[in-house]
Amino acid sequence: MPQGSSQRHRPDRPGDSDRPARPHRVAVLVDEGTNPFEVGCATELFGLPRPELGPAGPRYEVTLCAPAPGVRMNHGFFAVAGLPGLDAADTADTLVVPGRPDNVVPRAPAVLDSVRRAHARGARIVSLCTGSFALAEAGLLDGRRATTHWMWADTFRRLHPRVRLEPDVLFVDEGEILTAAGSAAALDLGLHIWRLDHGAETANAVARRLVFAAHRDGGQRQFVERPVPDVPDASLGPLLAWAQERLGEPLAVADLAARAAVSPATLHRRFRTQLGTTPLAWLTAERVTLARRLIERGEDRLDVVAARCGLGTAANLRARLRRETGLSPTAYRRRFGAGGREAITA
Repeated sequence: MPQGSSQRHRPDRPGDSDRPARPHRVAVLVDEGTNPFEVGCATELFGLPRPELGPAGPRYEVTLCAPAPGVRMNHGFFAVAGLPGLDAADTADTLVVPGRPDNVVPRAPAVLDSVRRAHARGARIVSLCTGSFALAEAGLLDGRRATTHWMWADTFRRLHPRVRLEPDVLFVDEGEILTAAGSAAALDLGLHIWRLDHGAETANAVARRLVFAAHRDGGQRQFVERPVPDVPDASLGPLLAWAQERLGEPLAVADLAARAAVSPATLHRRFRTQLGTTPLAWLTAERVTLARRLIERGEDRLDVVAARCGLGTAANLRARLRRETGLSPTAYRRRFGAGGREAITA
């Protein structure tokens, strides 16, 4: 099963038909010493107005909460005052736990109890960067896959040996618990959550507003070497744009290599170096994303969708979509199709 997808049970999402028409409530737990970047990522992703999505009401409602009315941020650089208490997390649909640098210092019991309560009542739990340490301290990650910042991987293993740590990926989606790696991976996971909740089309609109890559699969490497290229045109950007316009054609890795005027082996190395993935994995992910967008736009003929995105057959489309989203095409259309979105935001 790829990173960034899960067949496990998920908590209710904003797109679920039996859910009341209100914004999905997100609580961000601001502990003493929290990294402000991850708090900023959470509020930027889920707390700000989204005019790029049109006149519909807000999809998310964000509340910050803390164990004290005022907390100092990382290294005491500044303090945040007037924060609601941890009981604000008790009604959240999603609880976000950012990281902090002093991960060998135990979290306050009240913080861990808040995380446990949220999980026990079925809220989605999300950690950003080293926020995974708090989830592990609370006992939520025992026996589960999770990730954290690569610099803290050895410490994490020593403190929490029962967690199945995957230190080389951007994020891990275990259904009701999702963990992101280093700080910038918080944006990757946040867009993944937008995609889960509202579909690929909406997530792409948010990504464009953020001027951020619309889709980096969770299985991509955290730390990617990017040496100065030997020649000015070594960037993959032009090749990726060319391929994205031709996903319905019978493109293969050999075709990409020919377009780039390099051998397949050289192309593979460039993809690993610049994107942290393989040409075939990138091509397949782009095709699945296009298929999702076509379904969301109302195309209900699976053979047409499969042909237009280069997945070949309806059977292959079904398998790929279920592997990526855990949903059949019919269920995906019901949740994210235009009619479903109108019903949600009406």
